[in-house]
Amino acid sequence: MTYVALKTSGFERNRVIGMAGILDSSRFRKFISMELNVSVEDISTFVLGSHGDSMVLLPRYSSVSGIPLPELMDKETIERLVQHTRDGGIEIVNLLKTGSAYYAPSASAVQMVEAIVKDKKRILPCAVFLQGEYGIHDTVLGVPIKLGRKGMEQIIQIKLTPDEQAALNKSAEDTKTNMDKVMV
Repeated sequence: MTYVALKTSGFERNRVIGMAGILDSSRFRKFISMELNVSVEDISTFVLGSHGDSMVLLPRYSSVSGIPLPELMDKETIERLVQHTRDGGIEIVNLLKTGSAYYAPSASAVQMVEAIVKDKKRILPCAVFLQGEYGIHDTVLGVPIKLGRKGMEQIIQIKLTPDEQAALNKSAEDTKTNMDKVMV
């Protein structure tokens, strides 16, 4: 959707921003909160890539009040929460039966609009058109950005392990395949 909006609007890439990263990060935060029985307000997470099965969750960049997630729970628990996050959207749709998962997307949109209108310079995982960042070209993908009055003001390139980079590349390939289908 972000790619279609970018191509049809003619806007510069800094003005067309998708919310998938914020949405999926919020879900991951909620599941961590429930698992540890702590406030979601104290949890920081990053989810990169596409909004779907190939999303890239980064537990080592996720923390509770600054404490890295891998220090608070074992690998199996983290993997279970990662999978729960990947399945979260379809789970909500199945529970609602009629309608869609619109609560989390609307909350994500509010975060983005507030960051832009109030020029907050927030660092948020958002879907943007990449032109070489993370070694990925001509693809819309969720990455950390600085979001302010000018829209996307900066793409933040965090260091990824080889496995994380491979997962992000796979996510980019999946997204590129979908982008090619829509813009035929």
